[in-house]
Amino acid sequence: MEDFVILTDSCSDLDAALRSEFGIEYLPMRVLYEDKDLPADLDWGAIGFKEFYDLMRANIRVRTSQVNTPDYVEAFEKYVAAGKGVLSLSCSSALSSSYRGSLVARDEVLKKHPDAQIFCIDSRISSFGLGMLCILASRLRAEGKPLADVAAYIEENKQSVHQYGTVEDLVYLKRAGRVSAASAVFGGLLQVKPIIISNEKGDNVAVEKVKGRKNSFVRIADLVKEDYTASPCEEIFLGHADCEEDAARMQALLAERLPGVTVRVGKIGPIIGASCGPGMLAVYCCGKGVQG
Repeated sequence: MEDFVILTDSCSDLDAALRSEFGIEYLPMRVLYEDKDLPADLDWGAIGFKEFYDLMRANIRVRTSQVNTPDYVEAFEKYVAAGKGVLSLSCSSALSSSYRGSLVARDEVLKKHPDAQIFCIDSRISSFGLGMLCILASRLRAEGKPLADVAAYIEENKQSVHQYGTVEDLVYLKRAGRVSAASAVFGGLLQVKPIIISNEKGDNVAVEKVKGRKNSFVRIADLVKEDYTASPCEEIFLGHADCEEDAARMQALLAERLPGVTVRVGKIGPIIGASCGPGMLAVYCCGKGVQG
């Protein structure tokens, strides 16, 4: 088996158990609030999961920063020095600058180590959609596929991973600059919940508006049923931002529509959570064609 590292960032939302199971490494982004600058820790060691979302509920503004180029250089050089290739999978370049930073770092490292194998991929998605691509790459690696072939496969199939999400309150998207103030105010007054996908460019866009939160769950479950394909990944991933009961409701709706399909439930990490806010719920699956 060819020895190479699969490296991602905090937007993958893969916890320690999943990273260990599939042999995936990650570089932390940063979260900033008040006078604090903390790593966006997917295992919630720097700040607790509920504590983080309670900060946002208390109207404390949380900002984020991407993985910078020097961090990528340090990581790439460490792996290359150990004789390993690198497959770097970054959050969508429409949402973060980390991918661009990885390209600059790759070129810098290749000047010193021209024979090194470093492949950088813009996932065009975030959260568990990015995590699914990392897991898919890991499974191909376990089958003995060489790094170049795995990178080519992920690049070719990355937009088969689709997202269907919704938020509890549009105010957090407004703060992050994702929706206008007017949209947030009127959406809140009317209890309008957007259905958010990751489009072909990797940006998050609302494609439908549904009246009421519970109705948005039903609509997402119906869309997933219509869209779902078992290839290249059979599993469905469901992420939540401190709304476990809602996640359980969504899991039950998916089980009714797609019996026998495994639904992995996980926590939305601090980077995605800082934009979408507590109550974010998102489903990721492999679907038909390119979304958006």
